[in-house]
Amino acid sequence: VLAAAAAVLLLAGCATAPVADERAPGQTRVAFYGDSYTLGTGASADAKRWSSIICADRGWSEFNPSLNGVGFINNRSRFGEGDIPSLVIADDPDILFVTMGLNDNFSYDRAAPEIEAQITADLTRLRDALPGIRIIVVEPFWYTDERPASVEVIAGWVRDAAADIGADYIPGASDWIEGHPEWMASDGLHPNDAGYAAMAIRMNDELAKLGL
Repeated sequence: VLAAAAAVLLLAGCATAPVADERAPGQTRVAFYGDSYTLGTGASADAKRWSSIICADRGWSEFNPSLNGVGFINNRSRFGEGDIPSLVIADDPDILFVTMGLNDNFSYDRAAPEIEAQITADLTRLRDALPGIRIIVVEPFWYTDERPASVEVIAGWVRDAAADIGADYIPGASDWIEGHPEWMASDGLHPNDAGYAAMAIRMNDELAKLGL
């Protein structure tokens, strides 16, 4: 099952133009470094994905260069200029969400040390380049009730790296759509509109705890 899902997600891992709202003077700018679950694959429109819902609720301007199939290592060909972190850094947001790690489960058996190292490298790079912003790191999402051991391992690496850079950390996100097949799109891999709405509710609850 995981191998088949990985193949589909890898095929989906082509770059698209980042979606960015207009940036009004004084408006809070929020960037997202994520994969298909933050890009909104499976939603009927960008406005239905969780990232856009939480931004609309708060009047935030959204910059979302998230990419299908990408991980800290998985399906990633660029490290440095032209990668998603470089786009986020250039955008100079006020708040940054990092929601990466799901797809690295598909590379875990062959690249676990590289995944762990790249998590630290990416988060450290983002903090060093954007020292004055608020960074919110989210436990990597997961898409099935079946959970390989790598899910918890990668989540632990992400949590520890978030702590090392002084970022906020939102735990438990890998469970947010568990047990709700009706929240999945027809591909069986990504949430549908109802699934993203449920994720937005959970994210709003967590952000309230952070004063956002």
